[in-house]
Amino acid sequence: MTSGIVGARRHALSWITSHRRPVDATVYVLVAVAAAVLQLAGLWEFFSLLAVPVSAWWTLATALPACVVVLFRDRFPLAALLAAVVILLVDLLTVGGLVPLLVVLDTLYAATRDASARRRRIILVAVALAVVVVAGAALAATGEVRIAAVMALQMGALLGTTYWYGTAVAQSRELVTLHRQRAEDAEALAAGARQAAVQSEREAMARELHDLVAGHVSAMAIRAEASLASTADPGRDRAALRAVRDSGLDAHEALRTMISVLRAPGTDIAAPRRREDVAGLVEAARSSGLRITVHDEIRGPLPGPVDQATARIVQEALANCLRHAAGAVVDLHLTEDDAEVKVRVDSRGGTTLGHPGLEGSGWGLELIRERARALGGDLTAGEDGEGWTVRARLPKTASV
Repeated sequence: MTSGIVGARRHALSWITSHRRPVDATVYVLVAVAAAVLQLAGLWEFFSLLAVPVSAWWTLATALPACVVVLFRDRFPLAALLAAVVILLVDLLTVGGLVPLLVVLDTLYAATRDASARRRRIILVAVALAVVVVAGAALAATGEVRIAAVMALQMGALLGTTYWYGTAVAQSRELVTLHRQRAEDAEALAAGARQAAVQSEREAMARELHDLVAGHVSAMAIRAEASLASTADPGRDRAALRAVRDSGLDAHEALRTMISVLRAPGTDIAAPRRREDVAGLVEAARSSGLRITVHDEIRGPLPGPVDQATARIVQEALANCLRHAAGAVVDLHLTEDDAEVKVRVDSRGGTTLGHPGLEGSGWGLELIRERARALGGDLTAGEDGEGWTVRARLPKTASV
């Protein structure tokens, strides 16, 4: 039984909320009719400035238009307020009913509630002027300051309270909108941060995959292509196959290490190469056919990020020589001063094997260029006379 009553009440409230404007207009009509009935019964007197008696039913002449105004209160709040004020003035000068005043208060609330902060200030000035006009009219009509003061207080209380309530609702809505916007902005920032983190991880994985695997795979393809391009020689072919096997095993081990590290939380993707690995990189490149001369003038230890970047740049430069200038003469220069480390790799001669799969995508050079920029340095790569030169400059003060 109780649940049925609660359900009916909720249904009724929902219906009233969805039909609020016609319900409000109907209520005002009923108020006007009730006031007329009370007047006819002698239980209530209305105010009129007319010299002749006026039937109580004439209050409906201003009440009904005021009720029509209520229907447009939410759609055109300012226009409805102005129309209600005009009807109230006519009512005060004629029949003096109650409904037009109620409609003015209602439309004042709606106009204040839906207005911007600037328009609310204009409405406040209008309310103050209305209070002054009412007080002045009362003083002019009666000559009594006390009556004028009472009228000003009454009108100020009615209009001021309505204005205050509308302003409070408007500010509450603005706060809700502001909090919602802040929440949306925070969510957008969080989404951007997540996307940036994911992109950073992808770039890190791309760098490590390239550094760990690309050199080995390129060496395998180059050795196989060189063997296929030359005349048959069992001894040389077996040596090439052994080199391909060794590179494949190295690539497999690097991939397995990387996968193991990725599965373990809280660890770096892979152990970074350091300058001490340069000797191994040079020997691997020599075994693939490059004729390399090393000029290493770096004697002391380097900062970690610079040390790693140096090894990565050498690795990629030698891998490019293998891809694009097999058998080339390569000069590797590693120098330093008090401020920076310089890496230069010059290659001359060599042949391009010409297989489309060995041309590369340019990612490697772009990755080491990004490494150099991240440390505050720079890297250039391009033709230099009859050969190709990679130059990098890495400040020793780099810490990231």
